[in-house]
Amino acid sequence: MDMQATNIPAGDDSGPDVVGPEPDEGVQRCLQLLVDAGLRPTRQRLALGQLLFLRGHRHVTAEGLYEEALAANAYLSLATVYNTLNQFTEAGLLRRIAADGIKSFFDTDTSVHPHFYFEGEDVLVDLAEGLAFTRIPEALPGHEIARLDVIVHLRRKSV
Repeated sequence: MDMQATNIPAGDDSGPDVVGPEPDEGVQRCLQLLVDAGLRPTRQRLALGQLLFLRGHRHVTAEGLYEEALAANAYLSLATVYNTLNQFTEAGLLRRIAADGIKSFFDTDTSVHPHFYFEGEDVLVDLAEGLAFTRIPEALPGHEIARLDVIVHLRRKSV
């Protein structure tokens, strides 16, 4: 999706006689998603939200999303991308997946589902649907299971 400034709704500082462009359907959907999550739809959040949520289910890293934003002419700092991803995660719009202890992926599908992580390639993909976990351990007394992450790490076989 092209991320030119004309896709971003005018802010309150545009003046009483200036009317901003009508947001297109994608921007409007993203705007509503942010508002429903309790987030103020800033220019940065809208720009990153369009990249994240209007392209189907995705796994992204902060660095990868930063590169996408630059390619889409949305000039943001890497720190802004990290902050926005963390805000989206806290609001329940994303799920953080720590694949290798260093690199985090952000998943637009927030449901509980397992992943394959391809070591050396830094790629995270969903396992096939229909995989069922028949035995999940009970939480310890006084605790509840907050989340369940299953990541199967793969690497290429040595020849």
